[in-house]
Amino acid sequence: MASFPSAPGGTRAPGGPAALDRYFSITARGSTWQREVRGGLATFFTMAYIVVLNPLILGTVADADGSLIGGAGDIGSATSMVAAATALVAGIATLLMGIVGRYPFALATGLGLNAFVAFSVASDMSWADAMGLVVIEGIIITLLVLTGFRTAVFHAIPAQLKTAIGVGIGLFIALIGFVDAGFIRGQASSPPLQLGIGGNLQGWPTAVFVIGLLLTFVLVARRVKGAILLGIVVTTVLAILVEAVGGLGARDPEANPTGWSLVVPEWPGDIAGLPDLGLLGDFTLLGSFDRIGVVAAVLLVFTLMLADFFDTMGTVVGVGAEGDLLDEKGDLPGLERVLLVDSIAAVGGGAASTSSATTYVESAAGVGEGARTGLASVVTGVLFLLAMFFTPLVQVVPFEAATPALVVVGFLMLTQIKAIDFSDYSIGIPAFLTISVMPFTYSISNGIGAGFVSYVVIKLVSGRARDVHPLLWVVSALFVVYFAIVPVEELLGVR
Repeated sequence: MASFPSAPGGTRAPGGPAALDRYFSITARGSTWQREVRGGLATFFTMAYIVVLNPLILGTVADADGSLIGGAGDIGSATSMVAAATALVAGIATLLMGIVGRYPFALATGLGLNAFVAFSVASDMSWADAMGLVVIEGIIITLLVLTGFRTAVFHAIPAQLKTAIGVGIGLFIALIGFVDAGFIRGQASSPPLQLGIGGNLQGWPTAVFVIGLLLTFVLVARRVKGAILLGIVVTTVLAILVEAVGGLGARDPEANPTGWSLVVPEWPGDIAGLPDLGLLGDFTLLGSFDRIGVVAAVLLVFTLMLADFFDTMGTVVGVGAEGDLLDEKGDLPGLERVLLVDSIAAVGGGAASTSSATTYVESAAGVGEGARTGLASVVTGVLFLLAMFFTPLVQVVPFEAATPALVVVGFLMLTQIKAIDFSDYSIGIPAFLTISVMPFTYSISNGIGAGFVSYVVIKLVSGRARDVHPLLWVVSALFVVYFAIVPVEELLGVR
């Protein structure tokens, strides 16, 4: 893989086009201003859904005391506050990634982590206590970065296992795209996943997704500049026209299974409004320890930390590989800056009551558009800050228009698989488990953990334990605890 020189250090703000080019290494990484802007736009449009989705997860669930987040009097007020805080945290964190980390990685509230906080943490304590645990988790990860431990773990991973992480993420985001668009749907009976409804594609929203997917693939195959972003824009316009004519409404599994997923593409009545930032600072750092006990609180922090720790690591590896940003060892130059920003974002997410913010795999959409530097993240970050005031406009882009980009990028990331030597079972089997477990369990961390544990076990029983880096032994042991967290809690009497 190509090795790109890190941008020069220093804390002074750059000035002038030439200085900005040097600061972000735009020319050095083979990019252009136009590609960075297009990439930043593409990343924003593929992950802007979090401004809509996070409020539906955090703003509609009561805590153990029966209160909504922020003490809101109704769900409308709660979701409004969560939306504003989500956009603010995403904007600031992504700007920091662009300016400090100097890579095209965008950050926002982590999906999965927010659901865990809402349904497994806040159900046992107050919302403020739950967000305090998120802050503690972020502080611990920040300390691990500052001590060099998090970076050392990254370097301890074998190169081909890093490649497998990237391939697994490719399949994972492709599955996210198919599921969010309703092209693939889950069901309680066998098989657990099926094509559309009852094994058939039905509804105009699905048709819009298919048209958008084919359009984007054609544009990419023909090497059209801005292919991914152009696909999103054209498909969004098509979605608005379809909704204007058909009045399809939002999807409901029972009443309206062929409706739009999450966002209905309608031009809003109100375009702008002042954000409600009442959630900022609404957390208690140690309240959870008094509420559920020290052992239970520590186990929750451990679960949050391990998921956050390796979700980011997997995303950096996968997206970095897709952008040819890794060196010959599969490492990212300047990784420490990236991990530091990501860790600080986790703290900020808890402090703003939006759950832990983390690096988004959807950043791959921007990289697929040609982004290679932090300038793309600056563009994405600014758009998120604007989204605080223009939330109605963010809600115009439906999943069916944004998710084709994820499927296309998933294909691009899958092409890395040729670098894995599957004839060597000691790496082929862990790589396979990493690639398959990640999408099948809807978790980057689960895939990484399956790969690590199997790699260590196979090396051990093959008499090649010396091939395993000492840190991988430690991390694999932690993953064993992570996978067995429920029995551990029962053993310790905290469940």
